[in-house]
Amino acid sequence: MKTKDRIVAAALQLFNEQGEANVTTNHIAAHLGISPGNLYYHFRNKNDIIHRIFQQYAEHLRKSFTPVTGPASASPAVWFHYLDAIFYVMWEFRFFYANLNDILHRDPELHKKYLAVQRELAVNLQALLRELNAQQVLAIPDQEIEPLTQTLKMVVSFWVSYQSAQSLDPRISQAVLYEGVARVLLLLKPYFHPEKGAELAKLSEHYQALARTPSDPFHK
Repeated sequence: MKTKDRIVAAALQLFNEQGEANVTTNHIAAHLGISPGNLYYHFRNKNDIIHRIFQQYAEHLRKSFTPVTGPASASPAVWFHYLDAIFYVMWEFRFFYANLNDILHRDPELHKKYLAVQRELAVNLQALLRELNAQQVLAIPDQEIEPLTQTLKMVVSFWVSYQSAQSLDPRISQAVLYEGVARVLLLLKPYFHPEKGAELAKLSEHYQALARTPSDPFHK
């Protein structure tokens, strides 16, 4: 792995484990066993590293939430794909969600990138919901698709910070994030198409079971 990629991977690990505000470029360099000067050769400062991590985050959203179209979208395997992608983004980039407002407010350039990615995500999610309607997986009135999309995005975006505020321990476990996925399904439950209700109920039970499973907060 190239040094630049190692720096990004180490920063992401430390941000997630210790909180982004508690990690400096010196901490990252020490963790890798390289000099601060070597780190600065690749990145001007910590914000540069965060921008590179954000690129990974944006690429994951684009790749994972581009709607599958046609009959394949009615397959439970596709539903697992979308829901596991929600879990992955919350777990892999949990530092970002834990301190979202502060990170964006201190970096207007990153904030603009974030808003652009979120607009693109909203378009994809609305298309996804309409496709699931077309395949009779969901039955969402057309006028409710846009506000439902915003509500789903809100739950995912602030689940980590909300849970952190509910405990004196700032660490977030995988089980807590699986509960967030289960809440996404709970929001969709009123719209389950009658013919798919049993399958979707099993899906809900799967993620609820994962949410009840104790896990090491930093187990990957």
